[in-house]
Amino acid sequence: MKKLIAIVDDEPDILELIELHLRKAGFDTAAMENAQELMDFLKRKVPDLIILDLMLPDMNGLEICRQLRKDSRVSAVPIIMLTAKSDEIDRVLGLEIGADDYVTKPFSVKELVARVGANFRREKRSSVADRISLGGCLEIYPDEYRVEVNGKRIELTSTEFRILLLLASNTGKVYSRQDILDNLWGTNKIVIDRTIDVHITNLRKKLGRAGNMIDNIRGIGYKLRE
Repeated sequence: MKKLIAIVDDEPDILELIELHLRKAGFDTAAMENAQELMDFLKRKVPDLIILDLMLPDMNGLEICRQLRKDSRVSAVPIIMLTAKSDEIDRVLGLEIGADDYVTKPFSVKELVARVGANFRREKRSSVADRISLGGCLEIYPDEYRVEVNGKRIELTSTEFRILLLLASNTGKVYSRQDILDNLWGTNKIVIDRTIDVHITNLRKKLGRAGNMIDNIRGIGYKLRE
């Protein structure tokens, strides 16, 4: 089945252009011009990825992202933020709220499509195991994109999950920020090292006491210990 991409942007020309290129790349699309249309759409379907403009007429994209991350039905759906703002603080804020990637206008539509494709290629990578158990409390199910702490399911964004899975695939190994960036985004990225720190902070908070297993190796990167 084709992957379904929901696109939300209040500029009809940009919306049409993104839709055209995504369809050429083999994706199904659902185009919307405001937040309310997206919310109504999500009641009927759950897309495989959302491209979300930051500045919408009826609701700020950051607030939309915050709401989606609290909804268990769509909390793991990857979100690519699309915005005219390019300041680092805006990027970091979007990532803290739960966006997986960040593209600033003006942008190359081909690059945006490449990022969408790269996201799904990462999903297809073979899992390290059917289940990873760590510390007597942390359970990771790679094929299901599911994480449990003491038997309770923890809702993670797709990026948070991939970072955790990378660290868990080789416990004790130190991954530099660049290693993590390369693993998650490859060459299709315009993100910064600070991005990883933001995701790790959010990941630790969500994991609770299990988050203490993620060690910060000062000046180098991160590792996961049992």
